[in-house]
Amino acid sequence: MQPALPDIITSLQNATERIEELRRLIEHHDRSYYQLDAPDISDAEYDALFRELALLEERYPELTRPESPTQRVGGAPIDRFRSVHHRMPMLSLDNAANESEIRSKLDARVKKELGLPDCASVEYMCEPKMDGLAVELVYENGLLTVALTRGDGITGEDVTENIRTLRGLPLRLSGNDIPSLLEVRGEVFLALTAFQKINRDREENGEPPFANPRNAAAGSLRQLDPRITARRPLSVYCYAPGHVEGSSFMSQRDFLDAVAGWGLPVNPLIRKTVGIDGAVAYYHEMLEKRESLPYEIDGTVVKVDSFALQRDLGEKSRSPVWAVACKFPPRQSETVLENILLSVGRTGVVTPVAQLRAVDISGVTVSRATLHNWDEIAAKDIRIGDTVLVERAGDVIPAVVRVVAERRTGAESALPPPEKCPECGSDVVRIADEVALRCMGLSCPPQIRESVKHFASRNAMDIEGLGDKFAGQLLSLGLVRNVADIYRLTKTDFMRFDRMGDKLASNLLAAIEASKSRDLSRFIYALGIRHVGERTAKALSRAFGNIDNLEKATLEELTSIRDIGTTVAQSIRTFFDNRENLSIIGQMLELGVTPVSGDKKVGGKLSGKSFVFTGALARFNRDEARKLVENEGGNVVGSVSGKTDYVVAGEEAGSKLVKARELGVAILGEDEFIAMLASP
Repeated sequence: MQPALPDIITSLQNATERIEELRRLIEHHDRSYYQLDAPDISDAEYDALFRELALLEERYPELTRPESPTQRVGGAPIDRFRSVHHRMPMLSLDNAANESEIRSKLDARVKKELGLPDCASVEYMCEPKMDGLAVELVYENGLLTVALTRGDGITGEDVTENIRTLRGLPLRLSGNDIPSLLEVRGEVFLALTAFQKINRDREENGEPPFANPRNAAAGSLRQLDPRITARRPLSVYCYAPGHVEGSSFMSQRDFLDAVAGWGLPVNPLIRKTVGIDGAVAYYHEMLEKRESLPYEIDGTVVKVDSFALQRDLGEKSRSPVWAVACKFPPRQSETVLENILLSVGRTGVVTPVAQLRAVDISGVTVSRATLHNWDEIAAKDIRIGDTVLVERAGDVIPAVVRVVAERRTGAESALPPPEKCPECGSDVVRIADEVALRCMGLSCPPQIRESVKHFASRNAMDIEGLGDKFAGQLLSLGLVRNVADIYRLTKTDFMRFDRMGDKLASNLLAAIEASKSRDLSRFIYALGIRHVGERTAKALSRAFGNIDNLEKATLEELTSIRDIGTTVAQSIRTFFDNRENLSIIGQMLELGVTPVSGDKKVGGKLSGKSFVFTGALARFNRDEARKLVENEGGNVVGSVSGKTDYVVAGEEAGSKLVKARELGVAILGEDEFIAMLASP
């Protein structure tokens, strides 16, 4: 195992230089990944840089800075957001509904106000109208100090701690000629793939889904607990200046070029045009691209490029004369809801789905739409036979917006919540504090099918080829009753599949065999524990080192891990308290599955032993002590319980030492701990 820190770090000067170098490297790689979509190192290499920086800052806390990449995890929860006045109002824009209004509400008005002839060509800046949440970012001497929502345009909410968690946004500007004060306006948004994943997770966890990416972005940014925001992959594009001191710009184009040079994200689709014809052409181009973009846009924004002309034109009421928002046509259509179907997911959630009379929405034929849950059905009073308004937003599953009540004939019928699972006939229950209904059947076919698909997916056990099609055949042929049965499959079993050849069967068996040695974090994620995503699975892998330690973990030990709260800890504990789950895991281990943490040695002189450190240690810091224990197969937890084997007490040890004495846990001094490590 490599030393906790490079041998070259022998002094404060060395540490200072290396910390600055690491911060520059991480900021560069963050920009490459989040802004340019062109990562130039692997995730493992990035993680190694980040871990080294965190270790250095822990050893030399006086060198930690608020703008460091390690400070993006989110601070402590707050009771409420404070209100802050914008130095300059954040104005709203006039809307244009079509090409004719783009010309009349902007170009004709601009020329009239400036006294220009109709044949004159004004230079305009065109940009996609992001469907997110407007914010103002304040940088003082290059450091991000304040972030505000738009609010009412005069006063916004202080969301600085939440904004700091956005990995694609620099906490410190780079480059030359950075102004002493820079206010920049931007739009925080959520990519469609991230939005879909968040909603899938929320529905599986019995939480109401977000209505659209904008609501999800707004809800994520306005969390009172910044740690929740940190787990949501929000992005931001900057588009306009607020108050600026120490620099001046001739035009919108000059400003965007400057802020991009300082490291701020700017939408690459922004374009300058000469004359209104170019702006209209841009509108039609973005309308055509709308469906293929990775985020939601609901129109374009066209602005006079010159800041001098903007000042001459001024504002009317609370909108500028020199800009207009060109809205796209709505992606909604009316149709008839012919039936309500029931779908069962991996975690047993029974979801109502609207079967629709096929309708064209933005060039796509839609015949089904999500109804989310029965609370949603009741709130909207949705009945079979209703005429409904259906909305399609990008690649997001279509949804029923509302009932067109005036079209009712009296023949419509309500569908009550089911009492039995439509797939297996088991009881359906509603767990307290959840909106979802769940099938409680342990052998429910859709749950097994979805569990197999999840278990074999790329970010889990990565069993190439074992996707939706083959998972369904495994179930229909009676070859799997749970995920452990995957490791019992033979070539003869696969040859029973439709259109299965000898080579494909061999490849599937090889992929299953290769999956037996996946990293522990992948295995934990593959188990499908409620509330445990990839990030939490990695944290559990680092903390416990093997599946046996995790199975025995107490609630105290689980909640001592960063970002794992009571709800997640209880979900993990409930999973491992289930005898069937333990049986399935045991079967997989017997069949040769050997998940091992890449961060911790299994075996060694401390194998299976748990340690708690308390007080100040003289020879190493807590992280170095943890690595020493894990290097010998042991486990470090944050709190003392009856299952703790040793408490290592340094100077000024407090309540943990008292509790260890009360529980009769063995207590070691630092010298005794070192002697234990040195013993054969």
